[in-house]
Amino acid sequence: MKKLILSHIFPNGLVLVAEPIKSLQSAAFTLLVPAGCSRDPKSLSGLSGFTCEMTLRGAGKRGSRQFIADLDHLGVERGESVSPSHASYSGATVAVNLREALAIFADVLQRPHLPDDQIEAGRQVMLQELQTVEDDPAQKTMLELRRQHYPAPWGQPSHGNRESLEAISIDDIKRHFEMQFRPNGTILGVAGKFDWEELKDLVENLIDGWGQRESEKLEEVELGQKYVHIPYDSNQTHIGISYPSVPYRHPDYFQAWGALGVLSGGMSARLFTEVRERRGLCYTVYASYNTLKDRAGVFAYAGTSSERAQETLNVMCAELVRLGEGVEQTELDRLKARIKSALVMQHESSSARSDAVARDWFHLGRARTLDEIGQIIDDLSCESINKYLAKNLPQDFKVVTLGQNELEVPGGIS
Repeated sequence: MKKLILSHIFPNGLVLVAEPIKSLQSAAFTLLVPAGCSRDPKSLSGLSGFTCEMTLRGAGKRGSRQFIADLDHLGVERGESVSPSHASYSGATVAVNLREALAIFADVLQRPHLPDDQIEAGRQVMLQELQTVEDDPAQKTMLELRRQHYPAPWGQPSHGNRESLEAISIDDIKRHFEMQFRPNGTILGVAGKFDWEELKDLVENLIDGWGQRESEKLEEVELGQKYVHIPYDSNQTHIGISYPSVPYRHPDYFQAWGALGVLSGGMSARLFTEVRERRGLCYTVYASYNTLKDRAGVFAYAGTSSERAQETLNVMCAELVRLGEGVEQTELDRLKARIKSALVMQHESSSARSDAVARDWFHLGRARTLDEIGQIIDDLSCESINKYLAKNLPQDFKVVTLGQNELEVPGGIS
């Protein structure tokens, strides 16, 4: 039977998009709220992440402890994060508990306590997250690369900086919540075992009275540098390289994505084979795709010793440039086999599908079924990928290094 994805837009603008998977006994949800870190004021970097943390400290009739206890009682595996575009809340549980789980998070989005007496505890959580980033040189390198690749505010991190986090007040958090947590722009993705009409009625009741709010238009500022070095006292050097690509909504996205899979799609891909296996230059090397709504990029990383850092950078750049020459059939065949296995695994995960349908809607205004994606993958060819690469050569590179010494960026790659 053909798989369906159902959707409904409520009068206040909230979108419900859902994929029934009757073979599962679980149900999962993903809430994308248009309160991402791109909305942080310059002087209050990290405000969105701090607000997300505080919304989980009691909501509706539940205090902080009862909130956690009730979710545990329902067996909800939950998570939250903040991206440039969204504050995201997710949960998965047995299907019979979906109704109660959604009711709890309806309170989070509309009636959080944001308790004054817990702001210092929340601040410590945020400062610990910041310290975790500072203690992870690889993550620090790639976060700086994002900052250079995207125009502000799209490249700024959600965890902020110490000065801002220490300055944020509960009034700042309440103001941010009032301005940014709104139904118009919010997407609720659901997947697993559920009844569509019952789900639609439930959501309608849960958001009754949640009114629309206008959002301010963001001003973009191009600040990125071609090369940034971060001094760091270590025997290791961390290298990040990015170049622009097409966003998920672009008709050529899967050609660009297929090319990236050949570059870094497992241990037989080019970066791993050439940089690590043949030359033994590093302990970690990969490239990943990152897409916002209107722009995207390929981000490559390698961690190596200081002595071999320059050669590692040179070889990585050479492989990125060589990708523009095209891909081969054997490379594409290996990639397709890996992706088809991943699609089968995704079908068995209600969490993966709730996230996928919500993010599809954000990017496309609709959601793709796994069958549709599978057909797109089947239709990928060397001819279509190489045609894309011929018109969209990897170029306009940004480079970030972290370690003792600056490196020389190879000529001719910018």
